[in-house]
Amino acid sequence: MEVFETIITRRSIRKYSQKPVEWDNIIKILEAGKFAPLAGNVQAMKYVVVKEEAIRKQIADACLDQTWMAEAPVYILIFSEPERVKRFYGVRGERIYDVQNCAAAIQNILLTAHSLGLGTCWVGAFDENRIRYIQNLPESIILHAVITLGYPAEVPQMPPKYRIEHMTFIERWGQRKKIGYSSMGWWSVRIEKAIKDAQTAVKKGAEAFKKGGK
Repeated sequence: MEVFETIITRRSIRKYSQKPVEWDNIIKILEAGKFAPLAGNVQAMKYVVVKEEAIRKQIADACLDQTWMAEAPVYILIFSEPERVKRFYGVRGERIYDVQNCAAAIQNILLTAHSLGLGTCWVGAFDENRIRYIQNLPESIILHAVITLGYPAEVPQMPPKYRIEHMTFIERWGQRKKIGYSSMGWWSVRIEKAIKDAQTAVKKGAEAFKKGGK
């Protein structure tokens, strides 16, 4: 699966099969998070992989009673040590760079999981104090997200998205300029890909027809 296809077909999954997730895939997913861009390459992130059912249930309860989470066979908890980033970049590092680092890692994790045929959901709603108790966290450690992981048992539809020209200005805020002409407004990478796929399919069909005619 190419990168752009992975990005546009990824969905938040809330229904999972009970097929076990292979450790090789879990490790590959964590490795993907590790290679996210990090401010100053300060590697302050930590992961906790949770597979035990009793602990998963406690965490699901702590995530504001999101009972659907119990279906996922694996959780990945994303933690950080913000003081390490603060040493290099002060308060901005603690409050902004640390959050950005973890968000970048999470996105890598979600996309890699999807590319492997797995489903995820980024859960950011939780009672931090309850998670602290469940995980016996030191005061210096911050939880950024709980990611559910497993083989999906649903195929959610794509939610509506704004057209890119409704979200983008050129050179300055509020300024719009034409960027080349196309009959569909701003050229969409997705449309370009669909056209290329259609051309490939037509070519294959023509080749198959020729072979059948011999």
